[in-house]
Amino acid sequence: MTVNIGQTSRRTFLSAAICAPILASLAAACGSSGPTRSNAGGGGPGSASYWFLTTQPQEGIRTDTVKRFNAANPDRQIQYTAFQNDAYKTKIKTAIGAGESPTIIYGWGGGTLRSYVAGGQVDDLTPWFDANPGVKNRLFPTAFAPATVDGKIYAMPAEAVQPIILYYNKEVFDTVGVTPPQTWGDIMDLVPKFNAKGIAPFSLGGQSRWTEMMWPEFLFDRIGGPQVFEAAYNGEANAWSNPAAIEALTKMQDLIRANGFVRGFSSITADSNADQALLYTGKAAMMLHGSWTYGGMSTDGGDFVSSGKLGYMNFPPVDGGKGDPSDTLGNPAQYLSIYSKASDEQKEVAKKFFSTAILSDDEVKQWIGTGSVPIVQGTQSELSKSKDADFLEFVYQVSTKAKVFAQSWDQALSPTAAETLLDNIAKLFQLSIGPQQFADNMNQATGK
Repeated sequence: MTVNIGQTSRRTFLSAAICAPILASLAAACGSSGPTRSNAGGGGPGSASYWFLTTQPQEGIRTDTVKRFNAANPDRQIQYTAFQNDAYKTKIKTAIGAGESPTIIYGWGGGTLRSYVAGGQVDDLTPWFDANPGVKNRLFPTAFAPATVDGKIYAMPAEAVQPIILYYNKEVFDTVGVTPPQTWGDIMDLVPKFNAKGIAPFSLGGQSRWTEMMWPEFLFDRIGGPQVFEAAYNGEANAWSNPAAIEALTKMQDLIRANGFVRGFSSITADSNADQALLYTGKAAMMLHGSWTYGGMSTDGGDFVSSGKLGYMNFPPVDGGKGDPSDTLGNPAQYLSIYSKASDEQKEVAKKFFSTAILSDDEVKQWIGTGSVPIVQGTQSELSKSKDADFLEFVYQVSTKAKVFAQSWDQALSPTAAETLLDNIAKLFQLSIGPQQFADNMNQATGK
């Protein structure tokens, strides 16, 4: 799924974006599928349940939003439970299948939302948005595409825009005496230079498979343009065997074989922020990751961010590629749906939560305070006041200048196809399958 950003939406659109999704503080689970944190109070017929993701600082904002709502609505409480990303995906799938879903379903729109709609598991919110135009009109118009199925809106866009960004450690680049890559060829030329100095060219939390996915996503786009994945998304036969796709997968494995990634990347998790730590401690020179990681690096990286050692850029073009290097991908927003089998009372609590608490002025300030661009129109002046104004302006520019803002593959595809995708990406990175085997497996998973 792609979001085409036209001139009209660009007038007031600050940025267009999840794990998770999604992916928002996307991260993979490394434990059981049980909750990591929850609140125990607020039960009863006037309460609604809400599951969301861990990883700070995003989790703290979500929790604060619930607490503010509960304080203002003592008879209409929200009970929340926080899960790590992969654990959440497993848990929510099981819960919905068993008819035990929370009232508010956290997600990333796209293929998963389509599957919920097909199963009659989420409510059509179009009439509610029509009756409350102020709720819809204050949000970025582009945020609604992944929330829309067959012309109807089934989710409330929430949180912040999250493009995928190529981060780099300026201090490491200066030490090695090199400059940031302007093309894919530059990336390949930099790899042996960093390795010669004992520095990993790229950090990667490969145990969290979706972090690996970002690489072929950009290579597909830069080599063949957005239409290459669009064909796969639409279920066209043999779409993954497009010559541009095979070239992208080949280049991907060229980088792996050249030791482009930190040793042992397949055992590193994104949930622990260990991949970020490799960048800000100078053990890795670069990292391809979501804009949501900026907050974690700012919080945990000492003076790495505040001192200006963190650099960032859009993914560079591939020599001879057809893709527009101004395009981007990631999460146009995160999405909250209402479980169709919830009680009428629970649904009303959820809708009041959407209209009064989600992206309230207090929450917007918190998102900006963590280096995020919330999907609310008219916040430019607040962004400029932030200590992270330069980064927020960068996110704004990347997102608004992109002619196409593509949704992350595992969000755009159906859950079954997405799982096949992630499994095969892991195998591709482990070099246990080649580009054509990857394409064959994916053609079988998505082709009509």
